[in-house]
Amino acid sequence: MKKTGLLFGFLLLAIAGANAQTFRGLDKSPMDMAYYPDDYAHDRKFAPAKIGTDKAMVRITYSRPAKNGREIFGTKLAPYGKVWRVGANEAPEIKFYQDVTFGDKKVKAGNYALLAIPTEKEWTLILSSDVDQWGAYSYNEALDVARVTVPVQKLDTVLENFSIQFAKKDAKTATLSMGWDTTLVTVPVSF
Repeated sequence: MKKTGLLFGFLLLAIAGANAQTFRGLDKSPMDMAYYPDDYAHDRKFAPAKIGTDKAMVRITYSRPAKNGREIFGTKLAPYGKVWRVGANEAPEIKFYQDVTFGDKKVKAGNYALLAIPTEKEWTLILSSDVDQWGAYSYNEALDVARVTVPVQKLDTVLENFSIQFAKKDAKTATLSMGWDTTLVTVPVSF
């Protein structure tokens, strides 16, 4: 009986060990999503009257790194003159639900990586067909779909976490804003 009980105990431990699940720790740069119209997915579920007949036009999925007292632009984090992933972790993915004009460039509906080449005075925003890339380490200029240059604006206060959002400009245009630290860039997106 003692041998059977001991064998049964070892068997339970072996099964428990085989089924043990370990999880990664929390990411320092949590993911976020920006829609136009703003909060489209939330309102579609919880406030359908608010969106009425509006359809999603564009969505960006990105990671939100924090400043944490660091210098951001022109450093190793976001070097001037080099391709940067616009955020952290994977390059952000922008999905256009219909053909758009991004800045002054016509872009077909679809999914693209959103990258940038920041400088002190302007950013070159890049839409690349190379989605699912970590950072911008595998960036290939031949896969660029569009490039748009926009001026840098200075914020009056520090924005602790990198953020992206859309705002309605007029009936057919939204403004895509990206900000971090005291830097802000905007680009029109017309539908």
